[in-house]
Amino acid sequence: VQLVESGGGLVQAGGSLRLSCAASGSTASINVMGWYRQAPGKQRELVATITSGGGSTNYATFVKGRFTISRDNAKNTMYLQMNSLKPGDTAVYHCNAVPIRPGLWGQGTQVTVSS
Repeated sequence: VQLVESGGGLVQAGGSLRLSCAASGSTASINVMGWYRQAPGKQRELVATITSGGGSTNYATFVKGRFTISRDNAKNTMYLQMNSLKPGDTAVYHCNAVPIRPGLWGQGTQVTVSS
């Protein structure tokens, strides 16, 4: 399975973006998938997670109420809807399994939020 992230870009504070994580094969066997982010000079953070059926989601406190994670197993795609973006959300966003499977890292997608 290979993961390809897309949907990033430059947006003003308060704006929205929708990230996509497309898998080349089925991720249905991966019980928990997640979105991660890493800003320059900072450690990677787990942003949100979702179970295989989409029935259970969890969010980091710093995005709760602003971001929504979802997945469409029929399309082998996971999404991250990001609203009310802040400059502190600026980072490269990746998707991966939880816990991380090193072989699944894609190129990520850059999100830049201007003030």
